[in-house]
Formats: sequence, C-alpha cells, structure tokens
Amino acid sequence: MKRPTITDIAWRAGVSKGAVSYALNGRPGVSEPTRERILAIAAELGWQPSNAARALSDGRASAVGLVIDRPAHTLGIEPFFMQLISGIEAELSDKAEALLLKVTEDRAAELETYRRWWAERRVDGVILVDLCEGDPRVKLIEELKLPAVVVGGPAGKGRLAGVWSDDASAMRAVVDYLAALGHRSIARVAGPAEFMHTALRTKAFNAAARQRRLERVQTVHADYTGEAGGQATRRLLAGTTPPTAIVFDNDVMAVAALAVAQEMRVPVPERLSIVAWDDSALCQLVHPALTAVRRNIAEHGSHAAALLLRLVAGEAIADVECSAPTLATRGSTAPPPRA
Repeated sequence: MKRPTITDIAWRAGVSKGAVSYALNGRPGVSEPTRERILAIAAELGWQPSNAARALSDGRASAVGLVIDRPAHTLGIEPFFMQLISGIEAELSDKAEALLLKVTEDRAAELETYRRWWAERRVDGVILVDLCEGDPRVKLIEELKLPAVVVGGPAGKGRLAGVWSDDASAMRAVVDYLAALGHRSIARVAGPAEFMHTALRTKAFNAAARQRRLERVQTVHADYTGEAGGQATRRLLAGTTPPTAIVFDNDVMAVAALAVAQEMRVPVPERLSIVAWDDSALCQLVHPALTAVRRNIAEHGSHAAALLLRLVAGEAIADVECSAPTLATRGSTAPPPRA
C-alpha cells in the first residue's frame, strides 16, 4: 500500500501543497474551515509526518540513541538492560520519541556509531552506559557537541550530566550485613575491571572489609554472563580455603553460582551465603530465593531519558541521584558454619 503524501492530500482537498503544509504544521495562510478539511483528509488517508523531512526542516530526528557494547546474545538474559530500556521507553513514549538501539562488540564500533548517527541526523542525543576510566566516548561526544546523558557517575563523565545511585553505600551495607552474620571470609565476583562502577564497588568492598577486620576477602572479575559467574564460583569453592559468602555484581551470575554450588554439593545457605546485585525476578524464582541489592533500574532509564529530552530542547540540566539501593534479605544468606 502506497504511503500517503501531502500531494495526495492536496489532490483530495483541491488545494495546493503549500496550503496542505500550512495546515499540517499549524501555520497561518489557510482559513480555519480549509485547515479542518485538510486535517480530516490527512487522518482518513492515514498520513504521518516524515521524520527525514522533519529533520531537514527543524534539525530534529525525534529519536535518541543507546549503544550497548556487549555481545548481542547476552542482552536477552540480562535483566539490567531490559529494565533500563523499559524506563527509557516509558519516558519516550509519552513524548512521541523513538529509541534507536544498537549493539556493538568493541569500543571502536561504538565510537563510529556516534559519529555516523550525528552526521546523518539519526538521533537528537544519546544515553551512555558502562562508563570507563578515561572513557574515549566522553571526549568524542564533547567534541561532536552531541547531547548526551550518562547512566553512571558522578566521576569520570566530563561535563556530561549523569544519573546514578549510591553503589558504594550499598556495598558497605552488604559487607556489614554478612559480617554481622559472622562471615569472616567473603569473596566477590565483579564485572569487568575497566568499568568505573566496578572500581567504585571494589573500593567500597575493600574499605568495608578492612573496617570490619575480615580475615580473607578477594575480588575476581567476570563478564556478567552466567557461564563466567559459574566458572568463577567453581574456582572459588574448589580452593583450599573457600569463602563462606560470595557477593555477585549481577543477578545472572548469582543464579548460575547457586546452580554450581548445588552441583558441588555445597548447601546454600548452610555452607555458602550468596548475595546478588540488582533484584530482578530471577532472584525470587530460584530456591532458595537470593538475598539481593535492590535498585530501581527503570528509574535510572526514565531519569536519563527525561534529562536528555530537556537538554535537546535547550534547557540547562543537572545530575540526578536516584533512590538509594536497599538490601532485600532472603533464604540464600545465613550465619556461616561453625569451625
């Protein structure tokens, strides 16, 4: 079926294309009865404005971009990004804005995507995730003058606005909770070391462990996948002095760890306590249900999208700190076994 154009509307209405343009854009130049007749015909034909034409006229693409530099197959099982995107979409849908999502598997491809999107007027701005130390994306986006908001911070984001929650306080709360249960040997399976939120949590983890004078603490790094989380758990439990508690940087790795513990006949929580990060539905669908740090990820996405739309509209914006994370205690944590 042919897409209706303003030419079709003009022919049906018996007016010029200029008159149709005036009517559709709410500009003076046509009488009110003519405007109403043109709008009625446009609705009958199912006409919709062309984003490409709009971009040429006012420079707006009516879309924001999100690039996720992760293997595509991991996104379908990663609750964090599903919740983040749901929050972004909830904000954009009210404003008739679109989300342009692209998955890349290396940083160079991500940088090239920003250059191409901005040159082609594909997006009005972008949302950045997974901020790294000395992140080249921040420098590029500032050079391009591409409107952007970072999900992360407050450090390392240059002059860009950011949306974040207090991960350091949440990590201290986790260590304090496990120490209060009596755990003296705690391990952590973290995300990639280059991510700034990983480094922030590691610093808080080590500081809290020193304050509590824990005997043995260690952090190992993985890539957030269940496979990597399971492998890290197997190595930790097979060591000569396995930890009595493990904290995971996401829920997918924590669920995989629970399966590995069951496979190795390490009962949870009798011999091993498990704490997950980001309290998705996964944490309550397993047995025992997982103790988890609960963050409102959709709130992060909604705030980021709202800030970006305001920035695109020319408003001054400031950083937003989201609601504080909380610890939901469930059946996967208990006092450690007696020596």
